[in-house]
Amino acid sequence: MNHAGHQSSQSSVPAAAPAPSAPAQGPAAAGPRRTVELTGAQALSLLGGVSLGRIVFTQRALPAVRPVNHLLDLGQIVIRTHQDSDLFAQARHHGDRGVVVAYQADDIDPLTHLGWSVVATGYCRPVTDPDALMRYQRLIRPWSDRVMDCAVRIRPHLVTGIRLTV
Repeated sequence: MNHAGHQSSQSSVPAAAPAPSAPAQGPAAAGPRRTVELTGAQALSLLGGVSLGRIVFTQRALPAVRPVNHLLDLGQIVIRTHQDSDLFAQARHHGDRGVVVAYQADDIDPLTHLGWSVVATGYCRPVTDPDALMRYQRLIRPWSDRVMDCAVRIRPHLVTGIRLTV
């Protein structure tokens, strides 16, 4: 049976006409944004001013991304996690060598599309000092109801960032 000429009832429904576009208004109508490169110090400073970001690591040989909250401590990014997390398992497995990760955070206004984005790439290691771990447990409040009894530190080796401006 040749199905080339057959149309399902779904495909015979006429497509809706596109909605007329509204005229551009507000700051977003000002025109295209400029991208301004940030220095590493500027990027880290911005990263330290927010508490939410995304950790990028390898999970079963593929990239994995998780939203997490963080703390910037003496130029290192600290994330609380749980004992069974893939990130913590990899960091613990690699020990002092660390496992390569990327950390990204941004603050971009959804209406104006102005703001900044920062990416820090470096080595992630487990926090093993009990005093430091207790300190991070006091300072970083995860939003998950899961017990976050571990922490990892990322020592950035490459920090890049952009500011989106008019």
